Amino acid sequence: MPRLTSEAFGGGDQSWLGSSHSIANCRTETLDISAFTKATHYPDGYIPSGTPVCKTGGVLVPLTGDNAGDFAGHVYTDQTVAGAADLPVPVFYHGTVKTARVPGDFTAPTAQPHTTIVYI
Repeated sequence: MPRLTSEAFGGGDQSWLGSSHSIANCRTETLDISAFTKATHYPDGYIPSGTPVCKTGGVLVPLTGDNAGDFAGHVYTDQTVAGAADLPVPVFYHGTVKTARVPGDFTAPTAQPHTTIVYI
């Protein structure tokens, strides 16, 4: 008997978006899942839409106070985590973001070399 699984797909809570400007222009980047911890970053089995990320060593890692200079943008849609394999994800890097609606304890970075995001 084959192992069958089912999965529901959706965009997640995108109330962090400040406008629809640039949502069709997300770029694909590789998310280093080993840099994320289940209890902190994906307790429900997925990286939530709006998660802020940095690009370090060619891959995306969670934004922390230590790496704000490498800020890359926000994961655009929920990303299911199954195992330890890195994930290709869409990254929102240009447009308007509502700071108060970004998942987690987020403060807009002051250095944004790879983005043109306006925080409101």
